[in-house]
Amino acid sequence: MTNHEVKTRFAGDMAFEASSEGQVIRMDADEAVGGHNSGFRPKPMLLASLSGCTGMDVVSLLRKMRVNFSDLEITIKAELGEEHPKQYQWFEVVYSVKVDEPDREKFEKAVKLSQEKYCGVSAMLAKVAPLNYKINWL
Repeated sequence: MTNHEVKTRFAGDMAFEASSEGQVIRMDADEAVGGHNSGFRPKPMLLASLSGCTGMDVVSLLRKMRVNFSDLEITIKAELGEEHPKQYQWFEVVYSVKVDEPDREKFEKAVKLSQEKYCGVSAMLAKVAPLNYKINWL
């Protein structure tokens, strides 16, 4: 079993700095609520975690399949509810990539494996709200 630990320290005004394994991420609010817009908001950071998790899976799988690709970009779209506590109502993961036509099926397989088997962030978020994905071929 793997355990993770993140320590988050108050950094003044509305800013916090989270650290784990020697890495630091800054979070802050916008000026309207007393922040300085100097870092990620917590909810968009959750979306960044989703894109990073599935992206790492897909790249690892493509390397194992010996698939050449370029211009991989993962966009996460999500709708935030209006009532407190404001939660995401749905998620959409959009993979945009250049892959040779014969390798597109392998790319689709890598994405499916990430979404259905490997990406723990996708699995957790799919329990909260619908999570769909699509591929845009560049």
